[in-house]
Amino acid sequence: MLDQSTTDLVRAWMSGWTVSRGAADPVEQPWGWTIDVGAPDREVARHVLPEPTEAEVRKIDEETTAPTTWLKLFVEDAVVRPWLDDRWRLDQPGFLMTLPLRHEPAAPPAGYTVTTWERGGVLRTLVRTADGHFAARGQAGLAGPVAVPDQITTAPEHRRRGLGRVVMRTLQSAAHERGSRTGVLVGTSDGQALYRTMGWITRSPMASLVLDPPKH
Repeated sequence: MLDQSTTDLVRAWMSGWTVSRGAADPVEQPWGWTIDVGAPDREVARHVLPEPTEAEVRKIDEETTAPTTWLKLFVEDAVVRPWLDDRWRLDQPGFLMTLPLRHEPAAPPAGYTVTTWERGGVLRTLVRTADGHFAARGQAGLAGPVAVPDQITTAPEHRRRGLGRVVMRTLQSAAHERGSRTGVLVGTSDGQALYRTMGWITRSPMASLVLDPPKH
């Protein structure tokens, strides 16, 4: 899988992301896919374009009126920003990344405990202090041979202690034990920096834009 096209990798990413978020199955479009997410305060739906063209993006712009609709465009921010009007807010850039999975459990630092469980095809890992306080978490959507790590978070007061690495390695190992062989994710700039040190390879940039509610 790791030598596949951007379109194939995006399809794999969506297969696990929709499981992780409990979203609807992607609906194929001439330019990619539409996913109903159903969280109107944050994201009612998203349009995913693995190889966007200006004409396609401008057509979506003209036809979209629902606030919290997102565009996920697998090109640099600077390429697509001129194609859209100022109704669309540019979010932080993302990076499509992949990794061959293997069993590599990670022990937490002293003073922390790790709990991992699976429910409905979603792996979850929780890191807490010895007295039960939240420190870090993450989850991964499982889709056959693909696992998609998602929503990796470390509490501010527990950062720079390797907990993000513990969460990722725990998820990767648990996914491998359940038959997943490839990890695919979209990370932020900070996430990309961490994941690179763990062997993840960047395959494509991703521009992310949201249609904000009209200003009154």
